[in-house]
Amino acid sequence: MTTDQHSATRPVDLRGIAFTEAEFDGQFLRALDAILSGGADIGECFVTARSITEGDHDSWYREWTATADRIYAQAEASLAAGHRISAHDAFLRAVTYYRTSGVFFYRAPLDPRFVDSYRRQKDAFQRAAALSEWAIEQVSIPYETTPLDAYFITPHGDGPHPTILMIGGYDGTKEESYFAGGLAALRRGYAVLLIDGPGQGGALIEENLFFRADWEAVVTPQVDWLLSRPDVDPQRIVLMGRSWGGYLAPRAATAEHRVAAVIADAPQFAPGEGAVFMLPPDYRDQLHTGDPDTLNAVLRKAMAANSILDFGLNRGMLTHGLATPLEYLQQAEPYTLRGLAEKITCPTLLCSGENDSRGGGAEPLLDALKAPKKHIAFTNAEGAGEHDEAGAAGLFEQRVFDWLDEALDKDSNA
Repeated sequence: MTTDQHSATRPVDLRGIAFTEAEFDGQFLRALDAILSGGADIGECFVTARSITEGDHDSWYREWTATADRIYAQAEASLAAGHRISAHDAFLRAVTYYRTSGVFFYRAPLDPRFVDSYRRQKDAFQRAAALSEWAIEQVSIPYETTPLDAYFITPHGDGPHPTILMIGGYDGTKEESYFAGGLAALRRGYAVLLIDGPGQGGALIEENLFFRADWEAVVTPQVDWLLSRPDVDPQRIVLMGRSWGGYLAPRAATAEHRVAAVIADAPQFAPGEGAVFMLPPDYRDQLHTGDPDTLNAVLRKAMAANSILDFGLNRGMLTHGLATPLEYLQQAEPYTLRGLAEKITCPTLLCSGENDSRGGGAEPLLDALKAPKKHIAFTNAEGAGEHDEAGAAGLFEQRVFDWLDEALDKDSNA
C-alpha cells in the first residue's frame, strides 16, 4: 500500500488519541484543548493518560490528581523563589488537571473526590488570578435568593469594553471558561464575565442549585449587573454558550434583548425532545404513562451496559436535582427553542463539529431564526470535528472572534 493509499483509508478525526473508551478519550481531548490558552501541556497530559487504567474512574481520578498536585507544588516553589510568571502558568495548568480528575464523579450523592476536585481547581485558578496580567475580580452576581460567584476580567486599555458573558456546559465550570474562550476574548479587547449558573460548578456543589430551562432568568440579572459597570459598553454585551451552553445562550436571548450578539457552540434546538431516545425502543411510548419502577429498572440495566448512557444519566440527575433516571427524562420537555427562537433579535452565530451528535440542532435552529445569522460547520479534515471543536481551539477562536468583531462593528455603525 502506498503512503497516499494508507492516508486515504485512515480516519481523519481526533478519536482514539489515548484511549479506546469514548468517554475517557473525549475527556482527554478536552484537557488537550486547553493547551492553547495555557491550561495544559501536551507531555503532562500524555504521561498522565498512560498511567491510567482504561475504564477505571478511580485510576482516572488518582492520576490526574497526582499530576495536578505535582504542578501545583511546582507553582508554589516558583512563587516562593520570586518567579511569578512561572508560578502563574503552572497554577493555570493545575486548574485543568484538577477539573479533569473529578469529571467522572458527576453522580449523586456527591463524592468527596468530586467536591475536592472542584475546590482545588478553584483554588488553583485564584492563585493564578493573583499573578495575572489581566485585572481579575472575584464578584458576586444577584440571583433570586442566592448570589452567584463569578470572575469579571477586563482587558488592557481604557473602557468601556465590549463584554462577553460566558455560559458553560453541563459539566463545565467558570474556571474552565477562561480557557474555553475567555482568554481569547481578553486578547482581543473584550471583557469577560465567567460564572457558574444553576447546575454548574460552584452553584451546584456549594449552593445546591440546579438547571432550569428558562435560562433568561439566570442571564438577565447578569446583564443588569454588567450594565451597572462603567467599564462595560452597554451596547456590546455578548452571550457565548459552549456545549450545553449551546442551548442555554440562545434560550436566554429569546427573552433578554439587551445583548448585541449570541454565539452557540454545539447549538441545540429542542434537546428535551431527544430524552425519550434514551429509553429502549419498546418503552419509548411509555415515558409519561408507564410504570416508574419498570422503566427505572430498564434504564438502570441500560446504564450498566453502556458507559456513555451511564455517565449522561447520572450527570443529568445530579445537575437537575432529580432522584431517578426516569424523572430526568420526564422533566426534559421544557428544554426547547421551538416556538421561541424566532424571538431572538440579535446577530447569532452557530458553530458545530462534524462528529458532534450534541450539535445536531444547528440546522433547525438556523431555519427558525429571524435575526441575522450564520452557521460555521467545522470539519474533521480541519482537525475540528469533535464536540466544541476540541483540539482546534485556535481555529475556533479565529473564526468566532472574526465574526464577532465584524458583527459588533456593523451593529455599532448602523
